[in-house]
Amino acid sequence: MPGIKSFSKTFQWGFATASYQIEGSPDADGKGPSIWDTHTHKPSITLDGLNGDTATESYKLWREDISLLKSYGVAAHRFSLSWSRIIPDGSRHSRVNQAGIDYYRAYIQELLNNGIRPYVTLYHWDLPDALHQSYGGWLNKDEIVKDFVYYAETCFSAFGDLVKDWITLNEPWCVANLGYGTGVNAPGRSSDRKRCAAGDSKTEPWIVIHNQILAHAYTVQAYDNSYRETQEGQIGVALDSFWFEPYDDAPENVAAAQRAMDFRLGLLADPIFKGAYPPSMKKILGDRLRDFTSEELEVLHAGCTDFFGLNTYTTMLVKDGGVSDVLGHVTSTFTRKDGTVLGTESHVGWMRDYAPGFRKLLNYVHNTYKKPIFVTENGFPAKGENDKPFSDAIKDTDRVAYFRGYVNAMLDAHSEDGVDIRGYFAWSLLDNFEWADGYTTRFGVTYVDFATQERTPKDSAIFLTDFFKKHVPGQRSS
Repeated sequence: MPGIKSFSKTFQWGFATASYQIEGSPDADGKGPSIWDTHTHKPSITLDGLNGDTATESYKLWREDISLLKSYGVAAHRFSLSWSRIIPDGSRHSRVNQAGIDYYRAYIQELLNNGIRPYVTLYHWDLPDALHQSYGGWLNKDEIVKDFVYYAETCFSAFGDLVKDWITLNEPWCVANLGYGTGVNAPGRSSDRKRCAAGDSKTEPWIVIHNQILAHAYTVQAYDNSYRETQEGQIGVALDSFWFEPYDDAPENVAAAQRAMDFRLGLLADPIFKGAYPPSMKKILGDRLRDFTSEELEVLHAGCTDFFGLNTYTTMLVKDGGVSDVLGHVTSTFTRKDGTVLGTESHVGWMRDYAPGFRKLLNYVHNTYKKPIFVTENGFPAKGENDKPFSDAIKDTDRVAYFRGYVNAMLDAHSEDGVDIRGYFAWSLLDNFEWADGYTTRFGVTYVDFATQERTPKDSAIFLTDFFKKHVPGQRSS
């Protein structure tokens, strides 16, 4: 097709999922409880009062899910492993559950049998609850880093002959700030005693951020030292960020937008890719942002994090001023100075459809961190979809419009701006258990009837299949 914009012929595209959100079967075949198993069984935790015990029953229906992926023509699939399904107690002193190893090996092998490349996330929020109960989980650097590395090496040994693409952590910012700041996510710690029995929102999120960075760094070191040469794979991390656009051209608001980027993305990306926290964060947080030891700095600088996994959904406008430390004393809005609103409204209050911000964010990551980019999550919850008749829900016009804008913005960033983008994983393959929202919010390109577990493609799935056939050489229709 002469003149058509294209990604590389090796571009990987597909859909993403997460273990707790789809698997169900929380105690099957020797699996131990995760912090999400425990958290969601407390009263009034999710919007609908439900939990992930069933989710989309993918622990039982995984072959059906892989068939669905094949029918969409994907090149790759990003999914996460359940730590407590592989090591029920999570600890380096504990037993490995062979049934969990066997389950994921069968899953990975079936993907490969269908020509689908596995991108494996080691940690997508579901910490073994035993680690949280015994020593505080992510709050205890001396224990959690060693246990995470042990878990990672267990996975490298068990699956590394089949898996060439690893992601250590998914959205460490959310783990820290939603789990230990607001307390809305597991393990539910916060200074708000109306919500949480324990926690300190002023200090704990920054401890958890620091310890996750170290868990990532020491895992990369272990992969470099013992697995990279023989397994010939790559390893990265999936960091989440909005694009923060200055509210106007006022210098204080331009500076505020950069500060917001530092506090949301640079908080993790700067230590991992540059070896130090952003100066703007140290200025505001002081000694709450812990220093790295000389040994830790050596590991951070030496490790080869091969790619930048980017999870992104929306753009916000930013003004200077605000009391929250989480985004660096700024305020955010979707409403422009002239009163118009940025983008199409979604089902959730924190995001809207605004594709130009996505292109700017891709350029920012490319220019700032100089690593190949995989867009590891991107998607849209259409407003009110859960309340629509089935026949209307599968005609997900707003989600199609979102994906059309975002994937074309990504194509422009690659072909016109020279951004090195290696892959794209839409969130999500299935409507699923959406964390604190329960089942009230749908992100899937596949409609799931949660009463029957029947799966039906939505128009957005068809759109993405057709788009990547057209724009990835070798996947184009004749």
